[in-house]
Amino acid sequence: MSSRIVLLTVFSVVLRQIGKLRASSALCAAAAALILLAMLPAQAHDFKAGSLHLDHPWARPTPAGAKVGAGYVSIRNTGKVADRLVAASTDVAGKTEIHEVAVDAQGVMRMRALAKGLPIPAGATVALKPSAYHLMFMDLKRPLKVGDTFSGVLAFERGGKVKVEFVVEATSSAGPAHGSKH
Repeated sequence: MSSRIVLLTVFSVVLRQIGKLRASSALCAAAAALILLAMLPAQAHDFKAGSLHLDHPWARPTPAGAKVGAGYVSIRNTGKVADRLVAASTDVAGKTEIHEVAVDAQGVMRMRALAKGLPIPAGATVALKPSAYHLMFMDLKRPLKVGDTFSGVLAFERGGKVKVEFVVEATSSAGPAHGSKH
């Protein structure tokens, strides 16, 4: 059963119980129901293809006129065989590349495209996050604004193509500002 169905079921049970409670208890139950409702989008923002689990695809907002943006996601491979993220595309960019940020021999941080893609080892999680592996959205068709969503496709060597939905979120230097563990 998906997280979304479980949360909706719990939410409906809580709402039914509100009618049976005294006014002060009903207020507490209503608050609990609102908390569950607020959790619903975060819980339902995961995608799966075979042994690959993609957790919370998100992107940073961009200023008006920007031609590039960045996207992030955590990819967990629960299988016994390694896979590889080989391509990506979105409906907001003319081109999407898989990039890494690494420090060169002179100690300078450099960004480069991964021509052979990004390995996803068996039994491991690979996090695409700021200042590390990430998706580079090039030739943006529109600015990415906080609260917007957009479609994307991540293509894996073994797992095939996975449709995802990115959420544009305000950020801190480490990731989404909403305090999740994503």
